[in-house]
Amino acid sequence: MSPMSSEQNPQPVHFTRAMGLLDSTAVVVGSMIGSGIFIVSAEASRLLGSPGWVLLAWLLSGILTVVGAVCYSELSAMHPEAGGQYVFLRESFGKLAAFLYGWTLFMVIQAGTIAAVGVAFAKFLGVFVPAVSKQTVFFSVGDYSFTALQLVSILVVVLLTAINCRGITAAKLIQTTFTMTKVAALGLLIVLGALSFSKFNGVQANFSSFTTFFSPVDLKGNALEGMTLIGVISLAMVGPLFSSDAWNNLTFTGEEVKEPTKTLPRSLMLGTALVSLLYLLTNVVYMLLIPLKGTEGGADVISRGIQFAAEDRVGTAAAEIIFGSAGVYIMAAAIMISTFGALNGIILAGPRAYYAMARDGLFFKKCGELNANTHVPTFGLIMQGAWSCLLCLSGQYSKLLEYVMFAALLFYVLTVAGLFVMRKKYPNAERPYKVPLYPFLPALYVVLTSVVMIGQICQSPGYSGAGLLIILSGLPAYLIWNRNAAAKSES
Repeated sequence: MSPMSSEQNPQPVHFTRAMGLLDSTAVVVGSMIGSGIFIVSAEASRLLGSPGWVLLAWLLSGILTVVGAVCYSELSAMHPEAGGQYVFLRESFGKLAAFLYGWTLFMVIQAGTIAAVGVAFAKFLGVFVPAVSKQTVFFSVGDYSFTALQLVSILVVVLLTAINCRGITAAKLIQTTFTMTKVAALGLLIVLGALSFSKFNGVQANFSSFTTFFSPVDLKGNALEGMTLIGVISLAMVGPLFSSDAWNNLTFTGEEVKEPTKTLPRSLMLGTALVSLLYLLTNVVYMLLIPLKGTEGGADVISRGIQFAAEDRVGTAAAEIIFGSAGVYIMAAAIMISTFGALNGIILAGPRAYYAMARDGLFFKKCGELNANTHVPTFGLIMQGAWSCLLCLSGQYSKLLEYVMFAALLFYVLTVAGLFVMRKKYPNAERPYKVPLYPFLPALYVVLTSVVMIGQICQSPGYSGAGLLIILSGLPAYLIWNRNAAAKSES
């Protein structure tokens, strides 16, 4: 009998374990640091009206992020598979919970973030190329206009999707290089800002007394107390939490990490701790340089304060104080580097989750296949890129992201709660890494994050409700895919 040809008996295609500790940490750090740290402090300042409480919001967000990463470290070491958080939810709560997470991830969390970060990149490119703006309209149909801003955002998404389709080696090189560059740039901003003693315009206004520093008030000067304060700080933490999001993306790449049972926990904890520290220090520098309280429409960066920084660009205001007029261009370049690296990390990670879903029969079959030459889920990358580009065209990505932050937190809570389930279901399972202070740390995360979510429900029920509706919209899709998968298994 003649041997079968390779076409008749193809060799299985596997992911390539190409990412070491530096590359994996770069995925965590690079996916987290985008444009948020340079913008969201303005909204937190308007909500809380107190330097101390704004810093507390960033500190609590950092603590939640690091504790979440510690909890995910145990799960990722137990299940170092492609799909990460999807797999954790499947193993603890079953396929339905996992699918609803994967559905929300594809529809909004990943694609919506890609669109938003792509547009942020284009906006700051517009500082150097003024034609890249909303005002440059190529064509209009009714109320809809296609602008240069949308074109550039689509082009950068297409470019990075194409690079990722070439394989993990090219993608990780971009990720590590841009991550190191933007960490250095953020570190430089912190150091130069902290040493600009003659430009400390915010010290007297922000740090002159305990009352000034730690008295939360709304924009009308009304004191925030009791349950109202809890609700407001929960809302104020949305921006810092969003700026710290996407650290979990590393878990999706479990089958491409070297020594995953050691590397995944180390990268998750190192990356989140580093970014949380950088974020807190950056906000301290903002408050040294700029008064927190300001006047809307003020004549300069000092009079506008952090609260009313032009277009909420607090980072740009700080750079202007440090570097003068050149600060606008320096910060624009830094944010372009930052958003480009973040975009690459988010594009890289998502299709690994869709791959795991497809392998379970709960997503498009082609998403569960790896390219024989590049060993990456090419179809998933292309599908994600196409949907992200459509969101860029629609202009609705920012609303979707506001809606889905509640949903993202809900899945974080469920995943960490899954630790308790896994400890009970599989008491004797091998755990290369165990959460310290169990069950205190995971319980702390679940309780504090739930308080933040309840605060969001009370302060912004529309956004929270919309987030739940986006999750529930996956139910019909689950029923169809699950029925088809069951039928195939029986045949």
